[in-house]
Amino acid sequence: QLQLVESGGGLVQPGGSLRLSCTASGFDLDYYGVGWFRQAPGGERVGVAALTSPTGSENIAESVRGRFLIGGDNDKNTVYLQMNNLKPEDTAVYYCAAGRSAWGSLRAAEYTLWGQGAQVTVAS
Repeated sequence: QLQLVESGGGLVQPGGSLRLSCTASGFDLDYYGVGWFRQAPGGERVGVAALTSPTGSENIAESVRGRFLIGGDNDKNTVYLQMNNLKPEDTAVYYCAAGRSAWGSLRAAEYTLWGQGAQVTVAS
């Protein structure tokens, strides 16, 4: 069974940091483009970061550029989203996704596998 599992969400104060993890089982992430998306209540699912290659080049959405980083650990079959200087508007459910042809894409339609989501709440 192909599966993605996110972890690392939670409550953080403005200006704080969180790292989300996305671990794959049943398939090798080295052969898939991986992206992170977020969805705020009542909003659409929006791409925030994606790996452009197996070696880890990044495509970061302008809204989070300079604060969010994406990277992978091939040995652990895991991709991370490091979120720094968090703001209340970053509050959302964060999803990781994988797609064989989705390298570098921030378009949800290009991804075929999705995790269950992790809640991130930024509040004082």
